[in-house]
Amino acid sequence: MRVVTIEEHYSVPELARRVDQDTITRRGYGPRTPPKSGPSPLSLLPDLGDARLKAMDEAGVTMQVLSNSGPGPELLSGQAGIDMARALNDHVAAAIARHPDRFDGFAALPLQSPDAAAAELKRAAKDLHLVGAMVNGTTDGRFLDHPSYDGILTVATELDVPIYIHPHIPPQAVRKAYFSELPPGAARVLETAGWGWHSETAVHVLRMVIAGTFDRHPKLKVIIGHMGEMLPMMLARAEKVFAADIDHLKRTVPRTILDQVWITTSGIFDEPSFLVALLTFGIDRIMFSIDYPFSANALGREFLDRISLAPADMAKLTHGNADALLKLKVAAK
Repeated sequence: MRVVTIEEHYSVPELARRVDQDTITRRGYGPRTPPKSGPSPLSLLPDLGDARLKAMDEAGVTMQVLSNSGPGPELLSGQAGIDMARALNDHVAAAIARHPDRFDGFAALPLQSPDAAAAELKRAAKDLHLVGAMVNGTTDGRFLDHPSYDGILTVATELDVPIYIHPHIPPQAVRKAYFSELPPGAARVLETAGWGWHSETAVHVLRMVIAGTFDRHPKLKVIIGHMGEMLPMMLARAEKVFAADIDHLKRTVPRTILDQVWITTSGIFDEPSFLVALLTFGIDRIMFSIDYPFSANALGREFLDRISLAPADMAKLTHGNADALLKLKVAAK
């Protein structure tokens, strides 16, 4: 069975070092609690060769769609950010060229320079054949509904490539208001993978709906991970509570999301969450992902082996939806 995973990460340490430590600290990066067993995910990120391929083979993963993790070009202004984005995209394109049947990739963008980011997305999609772009949370507190990003969304629509909105550490003011004065390790989990990442990504999508961003770009395609970032369980409530306050929009909040947003399973491998996602978004809008190396390939494989779907629906989940949305290369048999 072909298995494609599309929220799988890499890093280039020598490029990440272009971001100075003060900037990294202000953005909220901090020490991670080391895993109780096995290698640190951070140590696995740079490898785009034999070790990664071996881990994929052991879990039956056919293809990973790669995206940069860690300090990236959105943290740098001006030419420094532009140069870092180009270098990252050239790096991942070279890895794809070495293993075209195993890897594809999302572009990194210099989001502090929106016009240059639009141009880099065009270069990445047209010249490097990357399948879209990944945006990591907010940039200087701005979400994608900010007018300065309309050019990026226009390019994505014109080239028919999706934008993957990935969680990021909340801005400093949010961290202070919501997650301060708690035990440090647990506070970091609460503000990130334990809750904060997911709620902020849901807010990101909801802002784009309420601001009319999706109405202005009705063919824009957006992907979010982690079984829909808590949105599936809130769609019915959104239908009711927003009803009196959306006269400026062309569609209801849930309808807009279901028209233009796809979700992945990345890092969430339990049946209740999957059932809610399936009942709200439908099988045609869900794509299997693992979130390697922050989530182990084996956990994703075990999830696939546990769930029960009709063969046609399993094919959509494991590769069909991703192949169609991202126009992925499928090796001839």
